Formats: sequence, C-alpha cells, structure tokens
Amino acid sequence: MRRTTCRCARVPDGAADHYWGAVHIHSNRTVLILARFLKLLLLLIVFPAPAFACSDFAKAPSSRWRVEAERGVAWLVTPCGDRFFSIGVNVIDGGSLERDGVHGYAWSSFQPSLGAWAQRVRERLLGWGFNTAGAWSLIPQFLNMPSTIELSLGRSVGAVWGDPFHPDLPARLRATAEQLIAPYKGDPRRIGYFSDNEIGWWNGPLFTAYTSYAPSNHTKQRLIRMLRERYGNDWQAFKRDFKPPENNRSFDDLLQETRAITRLRPGRQGFAAVREWTRLVVENYHRIMRDAIRTVDPEALYLGDRLPIYYDPDAVKAMGRYVDVIATNYNADGPDGWIARYYFEGLRQLAQKPVLVTEWFFAAIENRTGNLNRTGPPKEARRDLQPSNNINRTGHLMTVGTQKARAIGAVAAAQALAREPNVVGLHWFQLYDHPRGGRLDGEDYNFGLLDVGDKPYETLLDALSRIHRVLPKLHNGQPNPMVQQGEASLPYAVIDARDSSLTDWPKATALIPLQASPGEAVFGDVYLSWDQEAMNVALIAMDYYDPHLMTGSGAFPVEEAFRLDIGVRLRERAHLVRLHVIPESTAADSDKVRFHVRACRVVREACPEIPITSGFFGVAMDQPRVILEAKIPWAQLGGRPVAGTEVGLAVAVSSFYRSRWMSFGGEPFGLSMKQPTRWRRVVLGASPHPR
Repeated sequence: MRRTTCRCARVPDGAADHYWGAVHIHSNRTVLILARFLKLLLLLIVFPAPAFACSDFAKAPSSRWRVEAERGVAWLVTPCGDRFFSIGVNVIDGGSLERDGVHGYAWSSFQPSLGAWAQRVRERLLGWGFNTAGAWSLIPQFLNMPSTIELSLGRSVGAVWGDPFHPDLPARLRATAEQLIAPYKGDPRRIGYFSDNEIGWWNGPLFTAYTSYAPSNHTKQRLIRMLRERYGNDWQAFKRDFKPPENNRSFDDLLQETRAITRLRPGRQGFAAVREWTRLVVENYHRIMRDAIRTVDPEALYLGDRLPIYYDPDAVKAMGRYVDVIATNYNADGPDGWIARYYFEGLRQLAQKPVLVTEWFFAAIENRTGNLNRTGPPKEARRDLQPSNNINRTGHLMTVGTQKARAIGAVAAAQALAREPNVVGLHWFQLYDHPRGGRLDGEDYNFGLLDVGDKPYETLLDALSRIHRVLPKLHNGQPNPMVQQGEASLPYAVIDARDSSLTDWPKATALIPLQASPGEAVFGDVYLSWDQEAMNVALIAMDYYDPHLMTGSGAFPVEEAFRLDIGVRLRERAHLVRLHVIPESTAADSDKVRFHVRACRVVREACPEIPITSGFFGVAMDQPRVILEAKIPWAQLGGRPVAGTEVGLAVAVSSFYRSRWMSFGGEPFGLSMKQPTRWRRVVLGASPHPR
C-alpha cells in the first residue's frame, strides 16, 4: 500500500534538537529484529539455537547485520551473532492530528510527550510478542527496537521514471543517501534500508513510457540502443514485432519520437524485448542504490524497494544479484489465512535470497474506528455491509466480517508465513487504524492493532501474542507440506464457483504441483477437486496485463490471453477444456479493464465455446492477480465418474503474451496435451459424506 504523504508526529517544544529525525517518516512501510524481551521470550519456547546474547545493543561489537541459512532455512543475524526472526509493526510514528474534521490517531491525545508515548508503545509491542519497528516508524534511538528504514531514496531523485541512466545520477544518489541515512548510520538497532516503496516494476509502462521520452533522455537512448542490438539494427524485423508510430521509418525516428508510444503486435514475439528492457532498468536501479547505501552505511543490509503484493519475474532476477533480502508486501489469499505456495516458491526459484514480508494485514468490517475497508475515493464506499465471518471485498485487501474471523485468519497466515524456509520475518501493517474517512489517498481500512482511540483490538492481539511465541520455532521446523509427487488423488468437494472466495476448497489436498518452463519460476497455483456434477477448478496466479501495450482497438486477441488447459482422459477417451482470462476495457475509462473467463472444448483444430459455471475475482492492476474458480460439467469430459475412478490428467498454464508457462509434470506447454497416453494418473477420492 503506497504512502504518498509524509506522516510527521509533533515534537514537544524544546525537544526538536534532541529528537531530530524521530519524526522524519518517509513514504512507505516495513521490516526486522531483537530487543531485551526477546531473550526471555525465546527461552520460554525452548528455541533450539543458542540463547540471544544481544540483550543490550549498546554492547554489540559492531553494527553489522547479516543473513545466513542452515539446512535450507534462512535467518537474520544480529550484530551479536544471534539468529533473529523479525516480528514487526509498521507506522509506529505517533500518528497525525485531526484534519478536515476527520479524527485520526494522534499521540498527543494519549500521552504528555512523544517520548512517553514511544515508551508506552514499546512496552505494549514487546508484551504482544513483536520485536521490530517496521517502515515509517520513529528512529531506533527513540523506540529502542531493531528497525527497518524506508528512505524513498529513488523517488527523491527520480531514479525510475525520470532518467535512471543519467551519468550524474549515482553522485546525486550518494549525496542524498548521506542526508537520509545520517540519523541511523552505525546504530546496531538499524537492520537495514529500503531504497523505496512499491515501485512495482510494471513491464509494459516501463517500455511504452520511455518510447515517448525526449531524445536527450539518457534512458530513452539506452532503450533505442537495446532495440537496435536485439534486432540487428533491422527496422523491418523490429516492425514485425512492434507497431511504432506511423511517421517512424527508422530507429533514429523512434529516438526522436515524443508524441506517441510504440506497441506490441499480436501473435508476435515482441514481449521478449519488453522483458529484456525491464531487466536492464531494474538491474541499473538496484546497482546504483546498493552502491549508494553501502558507501554511506556498509554494515547495514540493503533491503530493496518493497515489492507491492506482486512481483515481476525479470525484476526479481535482476534485484536478486544486489539485495541482501527481498522485501515484499503480501495479501493473504483467503480469509482463512491461506498462503498460496507459488508466491514464495517463485521468489526462491528466481533469486535464492531470504525474503522479508514487509506488510501483511487483516481488516474487519466490525471495527471501532468506523473504517469502511475500501480503496479509492469515498464515493466507492458501501455502507450496507453487515459483519459476518465471510470475506467481503469492498476494497481489494484482505477483509473479513468480524474481529474473531480477523484473529483466526491472521494466526493461520502468520503460521504459514513462518513455515516458509526463505522468510526471515513478517511485519504487520499497521499500528493503528486509518482515520475515519480514510487517508488522503482514499484508503480506509481497519488494519490497526489499535483503534484511533488507542484501544487494542484484544481478540486479535490475544491470538497474535500466543502465536508470536512459537513463530521462530515453526520457522526452524518443518516447512509447509508439499503435495506428494507420487500417485495423486483429487479430493471430493462441493464447491460454489460464484462466491468470490476459495474458503470452501480443501486447498491443501487439491493443490496440483506445477513445474515452470526452463529459466522461469512458477507463477500460480492450480487446485482441482470433483463432485457428482463437475470437475472443479480454481486458480490463484500472478500476471500483469498492461492495457496500453497491445496495438489495436478491437477485442483482445485470444491468443495473447492468460490460459489454463485441463485435460482429462476418462474411459480411454481424452477431453481437453481451455479457459481463457480475457481483458476488456470498460466503457467509462479505457485505462481500466475488467476480466472475464471464456471456456471452450478443443475439438481437432477448433475450440468452440462451452457453458461452464465460473467466477473471476482477481485484482488485475495494482495487485495483478488472476484468481478464478469454475465448474466444468462432466458432460464435457466424457461422462460422470464414480469415486475410485482412475483418470489421466494434464494441466498447463500460459501467461499473458505467451511469455512463460508451467505444467503438471513439467512438459512444454501444448506438448503434453497432444499425448494423452502420457497424462498423469490420478484417482478420484471418496466423498467424506457418502450417501
């Protein structure tokens, strides 16, 4: 969640010099570490590592934090050499005063000084089992807790959307880093720095934007040079993949172009060039950011730019060579706290680096602040929703009905995240609720551990306090169970495919293990189950679609759509059903798109559309999720089977623009579909409630 404004707590008169920097909160959120309370806490749970000796950071031999891995499990390591699993909270900043008649959280309403407020908050957080001050918090000297610092370094010098390849940029970055890091440099409680927050690395906009920049822009020049090299300086070869502006006749013309953008041609291979450009931009960014930050504070960790609940695979590959830890925000994949396996497995495959979950959260419709749990301008809010234990997507961030459901989901998610072997910590967003009426950008959620009146949400905090005591032990134990690779069984489950939720799915047993195309990483999970009427299909995947990248104003070309193929071999006959996720522009605003699921049954070379029951509830822009569930009638798959039936099964997924794929068994996309005798054998499980 992007923070676009400074949040500054008011410092008491006469204390400004003493507390300088304590109220300097940059745009964003997150991360890690340890304090006196942690030593006692971990001794209580018989943590298998040595006791935490760094109970007083003032006695640490250095300020150097590092990361290590043992038996495939990653850890942060304190300046005293102790392992540390970071359990943090973001936005411990004192809050802001009332604005425009909207009451928000403000320290001055509860304590006589900012120092007294900070001490009280620290005691409460330690008592609830938190050990780290995440992003947008007061400086470590003020809270006396291990801290992660968000600098907004790149944003302050235009290091992404300005001219990131400008030769003078590294020197300007270093000078700015000196100023921003000065309050934290050499403090052993400072774990490391985020260079920015939620840049996103949207591949389509990174390409199309720079095709219309001025020819004097060094980054525009670098893009044209890349295209020349990729296409052997052959303009006609370039035009077979792309549609440049009409008046462009050469790469020189493209360099001079400032009024129109260059777009992809459908059915061609231009998206590979878009991906290459993404890699170049991201690698340049992280190289100069790492160099600037390490030059100023070499003993701190470089934590990157906080991925926004989504990651581009090429960006992660590039950043993995420079960051010490990959920072990512994360939205649980269900109100039950389900964590989709592909997300963290994909990060491991792409970068082989530890991961810090820099934001995670649950909100509830039932809350004391009056948050409406929505994003965007207030006109989008709905006031007719009643609390329940089911998910309500009034916005696009995880929202449940009641505080009890919030606590249940949060505990489940915390356990699942801690069991991920490459995750070294998780930071809750945020300390207090959004103000009544929402932030200035319209985000209005019950994310707080506290309401705006400073009262704890006790049901949530009682549950988190208990689970926090065992998170380090869970992290050191067995990872999340994987689906067995031997003979598989599809569970029997009655599914509602239109409820915009996967809570009725037996997800752990329905998960199909997929393998990615060579050099890529898995980018989604597929779940299959069955009942008397249909084969049930669910998909949680991640893929970004840019509405401006593809040329043409008509219907989106189906061959470029996100695609899921399901093959079933029943009674010696093979049946193949294909699901396409197709974007279409809304009538009101061409920048906004909606997505619908189209199903067809492959018959020789044709694929006539078939009726299925389906629902799409992914978020496709700022959180590019492709989430759907569907029921494919057995009539389309060879007739109704019975429990215990053995069927052949093939599953394959292809991304937008056909740039990557994954499949059940790892065979190339499309190849396994043509060889039904090689489809994997699965058994249809028995109903848990037989008649």
